[in-house]
Amino acid sequence: MPSPSPLCAASCSTALRAPPPLLRFRRPAAPVSASVSRAAPAVSDDLVLRIAEQLEDSVTSSSPLLDPLRSASALSLLSTPWPTRRSGDAFRFTDISYLRSFPISLPSRAPDLAPPSSPFPSHVLFSDGLLVSASGAHVSALADLPPGRARDRAAAALAASAEFADKDLFYDFNAVGARDVVVVHVPEGVKVADDPVHIMFTYTDCGAESMLMSNPRVLVVAEKEAEVAIVEEHFGAGEQGGCYWANPVVEIVIDAGARVVHSYVQRQSFAAAHTKWTVVQQDVSSKYEFVEVSTGAKLNRHNLHIQQLGPETETELSSIHLTSQNKQIHDLHSKLILDHPRGVSRQLHKCIACAAGNSIFDGNIKVNRFAQQTDAGQETKCLILSPKALVNVKPNLQIIADDVRCTHGAAISGELDPNELFYFQARGISAETATDALLYFFGAHVIKRIPFKPINEKALAQFKELLASSRQTTTEALLS
Repeated sequence: MPSPSPLCAASCSTALRAPPPLLRFRRPAAPVSASVSRAAPAVSDDLVLRIAEQLEDSVTSSSPLLDPLRSASALSLLSTPWPTRRSGDAFRFTDISYLRSFPISLPSRAPDLAPPSSPFPSHVLFSDGLLVSASGAHVSALADLPPGRARDRAAAALAASAEFADKDLFYDFNAVGARDVVVVHVPEGVKVADDPVHIMFTYTDCGAESMLMSNPRVLVVAEKEAEVAIVEEHFGAGEQGGCYWANPVVEIVIDAGARVVHSYVQRQSFAAAHTKWTVVQQDVSSKYEFVEVSTGAKLNRHNLHIQQLGPETETELSSIHLTSQNKQIHDLHSKLILDHPRGVSRQLHKCIACAAGNSIFDGNIKVNRFAQQTDAGQETKCLILSPKALVNVKPNLQIIADDVRCTHGAAISGELDPNELFYFQARGISAETATDALLYFFGAHVIKRIPFKPINEKALAQFKELLASSRQTTTEALLS
């Protein structure tokens, strides 16, 4: 890996190469709630403590509204070991040892790079986890929120985040290391779903000596009967992107009757690590529509956690993962909790595994006792295009209610449908062209659900390009 440029080196703090002689990880002074205030045993994993200490030391100032969350996560990290494939089901199929390959460093300032352009008037730019700009009528940095409704809702949401029971190590790292939070607050009755908030996350590296870690955080609050669209893009800056660790968190609060349309495109550098949390809370009669397109990163782990908090709530999830590189890992862990009557959910997950890639899907839908008359569907379709590729899928419906309509299905295939190939060939189209077309439309079925043309056209073009390049990668994997 090339040595860092002076510009990049100037934007990175010195990497920690050895554990400090004394434990310096301090618990923040802000009070924590009763549920997290109990004493925590010391953790035996020095790496967790060293990273937590670096994150704490890197945040010299932040909004006091973040203190309850930072305190709770700091306390949690004291008793959280580094996850391994033997430590439980959550990482049984996901090898995250790549994160231990380099010492961790943290950005001291945003790199001086030309900002990417956005086709939308409301847009946000994070660079290496640091907020560079936020523009839009309903967009603000947490520290800049004046006293009022938006600030009160943000404070309540962040305080509730401190109580999040299903979090993991990466969620806590973000909470301790986040410098600021972008707040998208849409007041009651305001509908801006046709004018999305475009949130761009750019990342750089520090060269071969360390892995630069970023912890951006976004909070979206859609009040009663409001509508908003969020477009989230993650990508490496420069032609190659480089080696770095992106660890973002996006939290979405959807009030009664509100609607959030969420598009998420992850096209990181193929040397990067990407560990992401998306946490959604839906109130009565609300609607959440989510589309994910993930093609980048050497290690990609997405935790998607959704809870329906009222009756007649709708959740629609669509995702496509493409592992086009050797030893590339893509992991989607989703959890949908239904606690109230007449909830509706639909989940479609697709993946294409090429070369020596590894794709994981663990989808859990829990229909609890009072969620009667629930209509829940889950489907996963996977294509394995190389003998060295690997796919692990675990669709899971946990049903306690007795008056429900719930379905799920999983299909894993090592080849395309021969009838569909024959249809093309009978019309004079070569087998190679037919294969390319079928693979393209396999992913395009999900990508075209992104409702904004500039974003889905760009995602489709990159998806097509990666499919073409995966042929060479697959050939190299077979010969190795």
